[in-house]
Amino acid sequence: MRIDSERGAGPIITGFSAGGFKVEAGSFKGVYRALTISPEAVAEWTPPPIEALDLEALSAVLGTEPRAEFLLLGTGATLQRPPPAFTRALEAQGIGVEAMDSRAAARAWAVLRGEGRWVIGALYPL
Repeated sequence: MRIDSERGAGPIITGFSAGGFKVEAGSFKGVYRALTISPEAVAEWTPPPIEALDLEALSAVLGTEPRAEFLLLGTGATLQRPPPAFTRALEAQGIGVEAMDSRAAARAWAVLRGEGRWVIGALYPL
């Protein structure tokens, strides 16, 4: 699927397929099986099982400045709830969590960045 939207600054997710998420960041174009993404960077990610998700697994994106409004968490092919302790730990840092399946998260990233929102994302494989 190709995603068309207004483009915010930084990397954008332009589509997804069975191989992963298609990302454009300036002149760079690539496909990531799973990824972490911020308004400034994108990186391949090897996520833990969702039930073992903790702040350490997302340390690469949690340190962005200014602090993200919330984490857009794509949980794979279907919506899975992250561990309550993980959600509480992020909320204690003033960061909300929006969990959804990874396809919806990829589409939401494009819309939110098109609006200029300062969010971070972590998307599990499709």
